[in-house]
Amino acid sequence: MFNRRNFLKLMAGMTAGSMVSGTLAAKGLKPGATSDRLGELLPLRALGSTGEAVTMLGVGGWHLGRMSEAEAQKTVETALAGGVRFIDSAESYWGGGSEERIGKLLTPKYRDELFIMTKTTAGDAETARRHLEGSLRRMKTDHLDLWQIHAVDTVNDVDSRLSKGVLEVVMKAKEEGKARFIGFTGHTRPAAHLRMLEKTADTPDMFDTCQMPINACDPSYESFITNVLPKLMERKIGVLAMKTLANGGFFGGSQHGEHGDNPHLVPHQLTMREAIYFAWSLPISVLITGCDDASQLQEKIDLTKEFVPMDDNGRASLVARLGNHAGRRVEFYKG
Repeated sequence: MFNRRNFLKLMAGMTAGSMVSGTLAAKGLKPGATSDRLGELLPLRALGSTGEAVTMLGVGGWHLGRMSEAEAQKTVETALAGGVRFIDSAESYWGGGSEERIGKLLTPKYRDELFIMTKTTAGDAETARRHLEGSLRRMKTDHLDLWQIHAVDTVNDVDSRLSKGVLEVVMKAKEEGKARFIGFTGHTRPAAHLRMLEKTADTPDMFDTCQMPINACDPSYESFITNVLPKLMERKIGVLAMKTLANGGFFGGSQHGEHGDNPHLVPHQLTMREAIYFAWSLPISVLITGCDDASQLQEKIDLTKEFVPMDDNGRASLVARLGNHAGRRVEFYKG
């Protein structure tokens, strides 16, 4: 249940992710750079305490993998022309097809300009090693900018993966230079994220990033924002926002990546601008958008260029407005 007073108290110590254009170098760029050889960059944000800067908008790899190749080509061209340099994927997306598409359309020409992230759902060390080598091969690169333990689901799931050596493989990948940074993701239960943080409390700087749902319904039900985000801030872990439109739930969807016949919160209860700006007004490093086509990505790029942060009261009012919709109907992916 959403409590406005508690939410405002929580927000009091949080500001939007540090905008670093002009103060911190992006990969391969000099400090102060706002463009690269491909053109003007979108605004940059600090990636936690890594010293790295990433564009505040990133392209979601699951959606990129399901497009036709022609639409995928158009979408990556839109991304590059629009100043997006953060590319998301996972070994599990379309049987490696998303990674293969990135390896075909992006890395051969643009590897030095991109921040490329992929993920492993491995439940044991051997599978994790196999996933890493397969990801590098499909994406046609000798290293990842970020490799994450993907989709932690429950406390038991976290304990099982750790006991079977997955974290050791991920750490070794960083030590060997096959992954510059490491992190973990999940979208079902905040308790799984909290367990991962608890189990690594003795090495608070182990993880560089954490990926999780960030949207205006989240604070009212099984909230990642209220339960996990403050702990990530304490450990200076970079936050990667996903499901900012509830994975289609804001458009009536009830299954991954689809719109549907449930009530459409956008545009009837909130605008696209409000939904996206809510997330960017929190201390996140990058918003990873799952766009269906190039035009949807262009819409997000345009919103990025016009971004003005919401204040705490504005965020609290939006959360309160959507409170009755929060839960498994809209956020159907939560446990």
